[in-house]
Amino acid sequence: MVRNLRQFIEKLKNENEIQVISREVDPCLEITEICDRVVKKEGPALFFEKVRGSSFPLAANLFGSFRRMNLALGVSSLEEITRKISGFLELKLPATFSEKIGFLPKLHQLSKVIPRLVNGGPCQEVVETDCDLDRLPVLKCWPMDAGRYITFPVVLTKDPETGIRNAGTYRMQVFDRKTTGMHWQIHKDGTEHFRKAKALGMKRLEVACVLGADPVTMFSSVAPLPFGVDEFAFAGFLRGAPLELVKCRTVDLEVPAESEFVLEGYVEIDERRLEGPFGDHTGYYSLPKEFPVFHVQCLTRREKAIYPATVVGRPPMEDAYIAKAIERIFLSLIRIQLPEIADMSLPVGGVFTNCVLVSIRKSYPHHARKIMHSIWGLGQLMFEKMVFVFDADVNLQDPAEVSWRAFSNVDPRRDLVLADGPLDELDIASSRELCGSKLGVDCTRKLPEEGMTRAWPPDIEMEERVRKLVTERWREYGLDQKFLR
Repeated sequence: MVRNLRQFIEKLKNENEIQVISREVDPCLEITEICDRVVKKEGPALFFEKVRGSSFPLAANLFGSFRRMNLALGVSSLEEITRKISGFLELKLPATFSEKIGFLPKLHQLSKVIPRLVNGGPCQEVVETDCDLDRLPVLKCWPMDAGRYITFPVVLTKDPETGIRNAGTYRMQVFDRKTTGMHWQIHKDGTEHFRKAKALGMKRLEVACVLGADPVTMFSSVAPLPFGVDEFAFAGFLRGAPLELVKCRTVDLEVPAESEFVLEGYVEIDERRLEGPFGDHTGYYSLPKEFPVFHVQCLTRREKAIYPATVVGRPPMEDAYIAKAIERIFLSLIRIQLPEIADMSLPVGGVFTNCVLVSIRKSYPHHARKIMHSIWGLGQLMFEKMVFVFDADVNLQDPAEVSWRAFSNVDPRRDLVLADGPLDELDIASSRELCGSKLGVDCTRKLPEEGMTRAWPPDIEMEERVRKLVTERWREYGLDQKFLR
């Protein structure tokens, strides 16, 4: 189990998955250009030893490949996590003695999920009450960005009513040496805590920002967990061991003990400031808008801390691999409510909220339409502008097959569904902010009850006997083995 960010970096070195750059680099635009070129060629993680204007090294593109995502989560395949989640979702109360005995190991596993408070940790080796954000190697990513941005924080708040913790990843524009923006979009859990604090008449909401947790915790803070579910407990579930936490020095929050940096502070409930523009994961600049302001009152860190960063922009970027991991892992949760779903894919070009592909075991007329509306009512999938529904035998991971089926199977007048609903705050196409139109496309084979008056033609398929014969004789043909499928 990787306990912290530096152990993960060492693991990447041992696996030849990281490139150390010893020449001095500029955090203003230069690092972004390097990352952009590397990630688009599925290159290694990057460790910048010397960043101009800072004494701290910077690590980037840590999750920017499928292999590194597996290494980060400690698995050989993401399907291992899917099976693990499915196993717990299928738990039922034991009835017989033998079932109770079999239930005990799973109860023991659940006990390892709960975060554990410890007396101290490396994240507090250095304590600075007169902190200076200008000392950190914070990036200005793109030319029209409003300034420098902390791009991969784990931002912690507590629900003012219940005390339940939330950990989320929200960009933070650095305004000066002690304040940043807090990009709490309207649908985010951090924003809900902020709204509750205002409704309760509170003047401030305490916040802690972790820069450089272990990779599983960083992933968990991005994951679209239901409101009220503890991301640190989810991280413990994925790690197979509880996350060790320490109390912050100046705020009533707990942070991972093995973190690299921790910024402690607060947001004033009635204070807002113009934030942005920012070159976002959509490939476009998000426009300036007023957001809460985070005031840093204390910085704690390791003695030789490592600063983590991610660069977003026109896909594919590092976040594309994180999103594909979320897609695979959370499919089992979606199937609990929609068991007819065979597979799901969030195309990278759809930037996670513009398009989702779903395949189903179709059982009745307009089954595809039921799935479209279900997707639009399911957690953060409510933001999907377009839902394409296919039959279960379609390989959603094959773009050639997906396009063939979609272009062939659809009669526009009959198979397109238009609806209205909420959209992601970063959507650029809608005429109004936060809401707009949606499109559902039924790409399944059509039934007579759906208005299909002709027989649906069968797919062209070769006889299995002939396939086996050709495979066995391939060498005799003198053809290259690369053509053998």
